[in-house]
Amino acid sequence: MNVPEPPPPARQEPYGQAPAPARQTHAPQPDVPEALRLRGLWKSFGPKTAVAGVDLDVPRGSFYGLVGPNGAGKTTTLSISTGLLVPDAGQVLVHGRDLWAAPQQVKGMLGILPDGLRLFDRLTGAQLITYAGLLQGLDRETVVSRTEDLLRAVDLVADRDTLVVDYSAGMSKKIALACALVHAPSLLVLDEPFEAVDPISAANIRDLLGSYVASGGTVIVSSHVMDLVQRMCSHVAVIAAGRVLAAGTVEDVRAGASLEDRFVELVGGRVAGEGLAWLSTSSD
Repeated sequence: MNVPEPPPPARQEPYGQAPAPARQTHAPQPDVPEALRLRGLWKSFGPKTAVAGVDLDVPRGSFYGLVGPNGAGKTTTLSISTGLLVPDAGQVLVHGRDLWAAPQQVKGMLGILPDGLRLFDRLTGAQLITYAGLLQGLDRETVVSRTEDLLRAVDLVADRDTLVVDYSAGMSKKIALACALVHAPSLLVLDEPFEAVDPISAANIRDLLGSYVASGGTVIVSSHVMDLVQRMCSHVAVIAAGRVLAAGTVEDVRAGASLEDRFVELVGGRVAGEGLAWLSTSSD
């Protein structure tokens, strides 16, 4: 789908101060082709514009963080990028191939972990990975082998025969990640993979993702934890009110400051905690 960009909607609902026009602080290197290219993405839900002309380049082999306040349009952008939502306008290219021109072939290159994903939780962990692999068209022998490998990688061998409904939040995230990896995708898109995950599970997930990128894969991850993104990612994009405010390497975007401080500077909206004197403790 490559539809001419519509004019900006009359009604805008910015978060904090009105965002500046999107700017690219670090242009992708010409010798590193993009794993994902977004051009002119628009998406509205009734009067609310969730994505307002997003352009983004994700270099192949990068660990790309997507950060923004609640309601910034991160989940909608990622949903459009993976074919879970149809945009009102715009183009999505995965390794140079148009998602909407060949959706079945392009989606086969993606591994997806949506926010709030509902799993078939009456299956065991091993059964769920097996089912995901068979849905991707893998032969049973390959699926069996990869299921064992993934259970070891996410440290769930001891819980392979436990029903997913009985998994903790961290275990559920890890088994969902294993399902996203079973068909060896070239691009992994994860929406809030560390939300409600304990520190040990989060460390295991980070190690697994780091190994995946080191082997040539590309990861896009959304998160609200700026310190985590700063330490984990090579690239980052800041999104607010459905627009990209800054994008590039982490070093370029944070411009000598911490990523959190740079984020607040770009997005605005910080409110001083004044006028709540009644919260103060009293000596009486």
